[in-house]
Amino acid sequence: MEPDELKAIEAAAECMARAHYVVALTGAGLSVESGIPPFRGPGGLWTKHGEPPMNGFQRFLADPRGAWEERLNPKGPMRELWSALAAARPNPGHLALAELEEMGVLRAIITQNVDNLHRLAGSRRLLEIHGNATLIRCLGCGTRFPREAIDFATLPPHCARCDGLLKSDTVSFGEPIPSDVLEGCFEEASRADCMLVAGTSATVYPAAQFPFEVRERGGDLIEVNLYPSELTAVSSHTVQGPAGEVLPRLAELVRARV
Repeated sequence: MEPDELKAIEAAAECMARAHYVVALTGAGLSVESGIPPFRGPGGLWTKHGEPPMNGFQRFLADPRGAWEERLNPKGPMRELWSALAAARPNPGHLALAELEEMGVLRAIITQNVDNLHRLAGSRRLLEIHGNATLIRCLGCGTRFPREAIDFATLPPHCARCDGLLKSDTVSFGEPIPSDVLEGCFEEASRADCMLVAGTSATVYPAAQFPFEVRERGGDLIEVNLYPSELTAVSSHTVQGPAGEVLPRLAELVRARV
């Protein structure tokens, strides 16, 4: 690790250790290190296969049976993602965030990822703003079920609790973010006096607004990313490097200070 990079991590660790309420915002860059392809950019799923329709949720509602048949098709366009999700395991970056939570330093994670890796790493205070690909959500009562708990013999499946229509928990284009998650994100962001942004350039709203809100209230931003972003200019501390390498070192230095 270069001296300048180590100095930046030490400053970020000092910042987190003295903060009262630290919240993390994570994105695809964190999970790429676990072998999950991004959606956009070089090698991205949408780059190769085309972006899904912007009215995906409306199309689901119009033909839920057809949507489920396409999703369950083992040769469908998303098979590459499902295979990657099944094989992926948390990397040291995910584990470091779970460790920071265990220390009592990190109060919550807002993630834009749908891959379930934060849960597998042991994180508990988790807000999955775009949903979780391993869960099924009822559009009626909002209950989430493990995929293996659902009987797909009859399509579309319906909720065992309220008979509402079931869909994947992942948020489709045109679909409102579930209110319980969105309210939780705004609440956690409003409490934060320090936000750790890892593996995301934070350009997709509403997640993109949370770091700026923290900064506008006088809080600190710590950015961990491979490349500069719009956040770099307003961040209190920036560490350029793979999150899987930076976050474990950051967690180690924070532990020494708390």
